[in-house]
Amino acid sequence: MGIYLSTPKTDKFSEDGENKRIRYGLSSMQGWRATMEDAHAVIPNLDDFTSFFGVYDGHGGKVVAKFCAKYLHTQVLKNEAASPGDLGAAVRKAFLRMDEMMRGQRGWRELAVVGDKMHKFTGMIEGLIWSPRGGDSKGHEDDWAFEEGPHSDFSGPTSGSTACVAIMRKNQLLVANAGDSRCVISRKGHAYNLSRDHKPVLEIERERILKAGGFIHAGRVNGTLNLARAIGDMEFKQNKFLAAEKQIVTANPDITVVDLCEDDDFFVLACDGVW
Repeated sequence: MGIYLSTPKTDKFSEDGENKRIRYGLSSMQGWRATMEDAHAVIPNLDDFTSFFGVYDGHGGKVVAKFCAKYLHTQVLKNEAASPGDLGAAVRKAFLRMDEMMRGQRGWRELAVVGDKMHKFTGMIEGLIWSPRGGDSKGHEDDWAFEEGPHSDFSGPTSGSTACVAIMRKNQLLVANAGDSRCVISRKGHAYNLSRDHKPVLEIERERILKAGGFIHAGRVNGTLNLARAIGDMEFKQNKFLAAEKQIVTANPDITVVDLCEDDDFFVLACDGVW
């Protein structure tokens, strides 16, 4: 999807860091795409015991990937605070919550702000005009209150993004994945997959797609999308009689939890492409 450049843009953005538990490094490159559609989130101190890492591979635009990089980890914390002790459930809710948050006036405005310059300006202006007014704005971001405005009926973005996150808490690693970005761990020098690509041809994906009223053509959902799970892509999530997990395309992640040990060297999160 998208427009390609005549020559790839090979400038890299890289950084590294560490805390008492972990050392990390990251790098990103635009490549052949006309715009950079990928995003990442690195929060080494999500709380006193937890580190969060996320890779988001956008398609059809960059806004959903950037939205996830900005908000998904905050929703993990919020959900876990509401139901402590079940990190997996908190992460699953956070993935599905992204689609809910990107709807309506507030969703349109937030996507506009992380989008191109023209829409960013429009989104900021609409934020001044339509944001709910209140005496105490503390916690407003988490409340995600309904906003009246010209985009109140916005059903969400037609572009989308994969999401593959790794959350390290004490001696456990939780990996949640929707799409075809990947997490791999090196254990005693051998690579082990901690995620699975969600392609439409997989039987479990194909069954859900067909039951929801979709079809698969040339390996693509409804002949266009080569992913069976993603955040965004709201045109595939319009059946009001089905739960979010059962739509043609779903943001519902697969979750894998492993106990870390002395044999583990490192883990890698990355978008699809060369490995």
